[in-house]
Amino acid sequence: MHPSDQNRVVRRLLRDFHRGAISRRNLLRGVAAAGVSGSAFAALSQATARRAYAQDSTPVPDPSAGETIVIPQGLRTDLGGQSIRAVLADSTSADGPFLEAALAKFGEATGITVEFIRGETSATDRLQAYRQEWAAESSDTDVYQIDVIWPGVVAEHALDLSESLADLAALQLEALIGNNTVEGVLVGMPWFTDAGLLYYRTDLLEKYGLEVPVTWDDLATSAQTIQDGEKAANSNFVGFLFQGNVYEGLTCNGLEWQYSNGGGSIVESDGTVSVNNEQAIAAFDRAATWVNTISPEGVTTYQEPDCQTIWVAGNAAFCRQWPGMYAASQDSEATAGKVAVPPIPMGTGEGAQNAATLGGWQMMVSKYSEKQDAALEFVKYMCSPEVQRSFMLERSHASTVPANYEDPEVQAASPFFASLGPVFQGGAVARPSSVTGDLYPEVSSIYFTELNQVLTGSKSGADAASSMESQITELIEGDDL
Repeated sequence: MHPSDQNRVVRRLLRDFHRGAISRRNLLRGVAAAGVSGSAFAALSQATARRAYAQDSTPVPDPSAGETIVIPQGLRTDLGGQSIRAVLADSTSADGPFLEAALAKFGEATGITVEFIRGETSATDRLQAYRQEWAAESSDTDVYQIDVIWPGVVAEHALDLSESLADLAALQLEALIGNNTVEGVLVGMPWFTDAGLLYYRTDLLEKYGLEVPVTWDDLATSAQTIQDGEKAANSNFVGFLFQGNVYEGLTCNGLEWQYSNGGGSIVESDGTVSVNNEQAIAAFDRAATWVNTISPEGVTTYQEPDCQTIWVAGNAAFCRQWPGMYAASQDSEATAGKVAVPPIPMGTGEGAQNAATLGGWQMMVSKYSEKQDAALEFVKYMCSPEVQRSFMLERSHASTVPANYEDPEVQAASPFFASLGPVFQGGAVARPSSVTGDLYPEVSSIYFTELNQVLTGSKSGADAASSMESQITELIEGDDL
């Protein structure tokens, strides 16, 4: 095939993928069939993505969507004729064709009809809309997609899944089940997840004869070595990127630093505030030493897009980021084929271990639903290992079922997934949203505000930890948590 014809084929495939018209699996099949090289595909992918999102995000039918779905065994067939409503995605999501196909297959297997509702794009707006329905004890919506940091907020409106979905819960990541359990009540079933990852440049570690860092001290040493070597030819090059701005992303980073050093998880399951201890303080002070050494001074203002822009330009050796940056890394000529993701490093304090802050989404059955049995069957189906496996294969969403990462077809479809399994199972840590409930946004705000002051040099780790402890304790005690 002539290169110009190859380009047209790939542009069409990429456009359809970004609009949700075809799965990632079929995208890669089409690219391979066209005989396009990896570098050419990366360049075209980056350009086409921008155009596709700018022009049209409306999904179009894809006859192959849902082709990998295997119906789980044991679904009830005595609820036929019932109809439920479920909020499953926002208006910008390209998952629509897959979800529609999944709902259709569920209907064929059970006789239950599911109306697919798209929620607000902003998580804040989405939660506000949910709260309005719950305040009215509305039965209009039966199943809600809920954020990983919402269980404590939504608990009083959720049906307890502890007994009805106990078998499914036993297959999920233990940390996520714990995160979704509020005062002994399982309020949400994990559907797909995220976790913090350490990205590194494989070519640069090889160039400088370095091993993959195991501890934060290892990372700092390697980042400095590579940065010193690369800056001679690239003045923009930095050793390590992370999200240091005053926002939720810094809480995610800080929790990893603290927990990985044996310093606790901000607020423990019994309500104990665990920020003012030797290990946590050491983790905070260590992070401060990175700023303006292996990390740019401006890292204290960085969020995820800032880090990704620098990373995909080939201007960093290491970066802490979420799984979504992997695809962007493969779409950039500077980083394609040169990226790997080991577990996030651990500290050196007593009780040190790997830690990766969890993100992702769960499914909740409304306590006000008038069709709870049908809603439970739907959650059992959508969160099953079988459907989650297909979500991985067709839409690249990370499963909450550890066994799926061992699946040969999943690993063949994307080696990236093989590297995620150890991350999720080897130290995944949840933010303290379940135990703090409605107070979590305030707890997090205190934490990331104080931590940012450590990074900017305005406070020592000890002063910030003491301030965090007093403010969070006062907040919790004032609410009788």
